[in-house]
Amino acid sequence: MAGSRTPTIRFRERAELLDFLLEVSAATSETLDLDQLMANLATIIAKVIPYELFAILLYSERLGALRIRYAIGHREEIVRNLLIALGEGITGAAAAAREAILVPDVRRDPRYLSGLDAVRSELAAPMVARGKLVGVIDVQSTRVNAYSEYDRALLKLIASRVAVAIDNARLYRRVERQNRTLATLAQLARDFSILDLDQLLEHIAQAVKRLINYDAFSILLLDESRCSLRSRFSLRYDDRVKLDQIPLGEGVTGAAALRREAIRADETLGDPQFAPSHPGIRSEVAVPLIVRDRVIGVMDLESERRAHFTDAHVRMLSLLAPQIAISIENARLYEELALRQRQMEQDLEAARELQSALVWRQPPEIEGLEVAVGYRPARQITGDLCHFYPLDSGEAFIALGDVSGKGVAAALYGALVNGLLLSLAPRRRSPATLMKALNEALLERQVYGRYVTLLTLRWLPSQRQLVIANAGGMPPLLCREGQILKPRVEGVPLGLLPDAQHEEVVLHGQPGDLLLLYSDGVPDQPDERGAEYGRERLVGVLRRVADQPPQAVVNAVFSDLDEFSGSEGPADDQTIVAVRLR
Repeated sequence: MAGSRTPTIRFRERAELLDFLLEVSAATSETLDLDQLMANLATIIAKVIPYELFAILLYSERLGALRIRYAIGHREEIVRNLLIALGEGITGAAAAAREAILVPDVRRDPRYLSGLDAVRSELAAPMVARGKLVGVIDVQSTRVNAYSEYDRALLKLIASRVAVAIDNARLYRRVERQNRTLATLAQLARDFSILDLDQLLEHIAQAVKRLINYDAFSILLLDESRCSLRSRFSLRYDDRVKLDQIPLGEGVTGAAALRREAIRADETLGDPQFAPSHPGIRSEVAVPLIVRDRVIGVMDLESERRAHFTDAHVRMLSLLAPQIAISIENARLYEELALRQRQMEQDLEAARELQSALVWRQPPEIEGLEVAVGYRPARQITGDLCHFYPLDSGEAFIALGDVSGKGVAAALYGALVNGLLLSLAPRRRSPATLMKALNEALLERQVYGRYVTLLTLRWLPSQRQLVIANAGGMPPLLCREGQILKPRVEGVPLGLLPDAQHEEVVLHGQPGDLLLLYSDGVPDQPDERGAEYGRERLVGVLRRVADQPPQAVVNAVFSDLDEFSGSEGPADDQTIVAVRLR
């Protein structure tokens, strides 16, 4: 221990003293690191003045008090929490008088503040630089009369020599902290790309820790519906912890959110107006996080050390807060969008399953016909509708339609049309009358901007006839004995005009005929340059595969569409129905 050895240097000549002072100057000028500087100073003083307890106390103008900044032998709780006002105790008296004070027996001096019962003598010398109080060097011994007037003069001389160096180191640390603040701001600006909120908050906690030492760190987000702050991220000694909700206006954090200003508490212990989030907390600072004049939360730092946070800390946090608030808001918005996206995908998947239940997965058996169907929606669900309505007589209706628009709204309107067709088809003997009844029903339930193009076909097996009516749909293609016929069937889409009339075309079928029905998403499909697939290319494919089974025909058309469009997916819903007359 420093006090167990006798001084190795006694200045018998002036030259020895000058050499020692040169050593002091060299040790204090070789570094601007405050911690290293004070450690060097403690080592040098131990060579000439024995001590059991040693402390360097620095003066805080904000607090108007001295705080231990470096210590040997003092208890940890004293180092962390002791504040000594000017004039208080022996160190406070030395600082106030700006004069070194020697106390041969502290038991006889009422100014002594007991830190260790075994202490018997104390020597304190103030450090003054540029006319400003920097702090006090304090040494204590367990021996009575351990220090002499010579020691007092020597410590006073040392204090005068090192005051400027310590003050410069403090200024350097302040500048270094400002540079780290600017670097952290630049880093946070780059961190706007971090859209995972938990990852972002972890990164913010680490960035702030590099600037300001803390024992606990929290980000609390405002829950406007409950008028409270909800903990979103909280650390205690680098371990994640959970906090309760804090009402607005309660404690340091609640007050910071309500007043929209940074709030610092130098002593929270025993003060009922403060509600520290963690046990053992002595000081706290909370800064509101504001985006576009709206408080979104609070950043809170806590320390077990009394009056740990300074004005510089508050300025630093206030400078960081806007950047942090924006990055958190961006991550929150992304998190909400991702949640909505997942919910939407779940809804779309449910809608797709429901839609698949409303349409034929496989065409039913229809007397005299072989039928194949293919669906390719532009989105998860399709606005195309395709249904088969077998009738008791062996006859059947086939309907292929396309609802205006895409996505969920088109699918819902398509479900409405499907339901109406299911109820109307059995009671209508011709496609034209079915169109008329369906148009009237849709106009009764008119939805602005919604309509449906529809091609309906009634199959009469006993007469081998196909009776077709069209309401704005794509006209069918008929392949017969190697020839492609294009029956002309036209009409007005349903759900737009009252009293719309629809003509009927009767096709007399022959064995082997192939009828192709398709939605406009097939000929309108663009390639990578924007050119459309077109009806003529569809005719060419049909010529090549007309003698194949209906399902092979459907597959061949889709394959050619893919070859044409390249990497482009379906631009619109695509539905194909191939019907072969047996």
